[in-house]
Amino acid sequence: MNLSAPLIAESATYQAFVNCYLNEIDSGKWHNSNTWQQQNSMQGLLHGSQVIELAISYPPLNVAIDVVYESVTGHHQFGTCWIRQSSENKWAPINPLNLLMMMVRHIFHQQQAHADEPCQQETELLYRLIDSYQQMSRYISERWNDPLLNSDLFIASEQSLVYGHWHHPTPKSRQGIHSWQQAIYSPELKGQFQLIYYAVERSYVDEHSLVDQSPQHIIQALIGHDKTRFALEPNERMIPLHPLQAHWLQHQPAIQQAIKQGILRELGQAGPLYTPTSSVRTLYNPDSQWMVKFSIPVKITNSMRINQVHELAAGVTAAELIKNSGFTQKNSSFKLINDPAYISLKLPNMHPSGFEVVFRENPFTTGQDTGIHCLAALLQEPLAHRPSRLRSLIEGLALSENRSVKEVSHDWFSHYWRCAIDPLLRLYDEHGIALEAHQQNSLLDVSSGYPCRYFYRDNQGFYLNEHYRPHLLNLSANAEKTDELFYPESMIEDRFGYYLFLNQLAAVIHRFGADGLLSETSLVALSQQKLQLLQQQINAAGLRLIDRLLTSPTLPCKANLLTRVHDVDELTADKEQAVYINVNNPFFTTKKVIADADRLLSISA
Repeated sequence: MNLSAPLIAESATYQAFVNCYLNEIDSGKWHNSNTWQQQNSMQGLLHGSQVIELAISYPPLNVAIDVVYESVTGHHQFGTCWIRQSSENKWAPINPLNLLMMMVRHIFHQQQAHADEPCQQETELLYRLIDSYQQMSRYISERWNDPLLNSDLFIASEQSLVYGHWHHPTPKSRQGIHSWQQAIYSPELKGQFQLIYYAVERSYVDEHSLVDQSPQHIIQALIGHDKTRFALEPNERMIPLHPLQAHWLQHQPAIQQAIKQGILRELGQAGPLYTPTSSVRTLYNPDSQWMVKFSIPVKITNSMRINQVHELAAGVTAAELIKNSGFTQKNSSFKLINDPAYISLKLPNMHPSGFEVVFRENPFTTGQDTGIHCLAALLQEPLAHRPSRLRSLIEGLALSENRSVKEVSHDWFSHYWRCAIDPLLRLYDEHGIALEAHQQNSLLDVSSGYPCRYFYRDNQGFYLNEHYRPHLLNLSANAEKTDELFYPESMIEDRFGYYLFLNQLAAVIHRFGADGLLSETSLVALSQQKLQLLQQQINAAGLRLIDRLLTSPTLPCKANLLTRVHDVDELTADKEQAVYINVNNPFFTTKKVIADADRLLSISA
């Protein structure tokens, strides 16, 4: 297996990068494959129905890419790639990674007004591209024969994401974790480790809890049987840290000074072993009532993973808003995993201090952790010659129910819609609360085969509609202290629309189509019908979002490649704003589309 892991990683890297490139840089010229092959004397060398031609300016080349699966939702699958000199007629195959490096050079050559020397951002992108490929290759190699890769346990699903973000040019880049540390701290390699604890002078501690346990009681529970190991002074509080963060902080002058002044003292490692979830920095133990979200000095996808000071109170405010809204009580299949408590170190010359810790509810303790899947894992491209998790689920249900795969697929999608899409839109319409519901923040309970519960997580992913401010302040007076959560409706539509429809829903639709379970076209049509039905039942911000979704030919889409090209850290940018572009809207309806929807649904049902 070790010999083919690099080839599988190379293909996955190629698929992700080219899809980003087509969306954000150049959509290329599309040709019928048979006609193109005849015109270019390439008969029998390409296997898809379409060919994309691109022009590369530096060096001047023409590129041809075999499209083996054309996606309505924009996640195409590619076969071989070919190049030819602009002055020649003969095409030659090219290694995918070599092609990607040429594409990077082309992007920056265009950006720099034809400058020939690489710039810092170009070098950074190339580094991340190769780093992501190498990490992916290692994960695939080491997990290939691991039965836990297809386990039904929550943490196994969290740690199965060997490919990463489906539309990111460097999905597995991990700047800040050395190669030898990967086995300890990477979810894909099932790392386990103890937390490191510090004692902090009480007057320098900022802490808050919305639940009946104080942060100190939560920390004592985290340590478990080791809680009597450390003797604290009456004026001290305890703060846990991720080991990576603890090692980084030891070298920061402000922290070294705080230790010299007696404000801080290291207690050491203690307690049970924790293991990373898919986000890398949120840690889990199946016997603990709490997960813990730390800052770590690691750049993942677009950002250095740091808990910002304002996010601590925001998580508590969000938990209070949802609780007081009564929404989850009325929608029993829709759950929010709250972040209702936090603790941090306040230092006058260090904001954030690096000690910011978020305590997250853990509903997936031992006995409650079966059949819970991160949606990204459920939809992930399978390893070679294996079915995806979704396909295995659907085919298993079809066999046990003695029904067709298409019938089961149709019902499964409808269950998913009722658990996830419908409540997210209703929550926004009723209370002006939009959730950053992308694949990794979304968990599905499929313990019975069909989706029966949807869980949302992430204290960084809440947007409050400015129009709803009086209503939201009535639900939580603390919302006034977290003004950064309020956004104009137009910006929320851009972000919420992208995360819910282009990231999450489109990925579900794509997986059904790519697995041959139900065509993307029929599921887009079904989504349009469901949205049109929901239009008749809501009357505020959610309605306006759906109207835009169904009537706009294009939608804003997060441009992860351009975000990387400009080296934007979206977690520290103004309003946490990444680069956005407009892309074709797969849910755009016309009279013809609506007529086709009825016909396609009658065929698939």
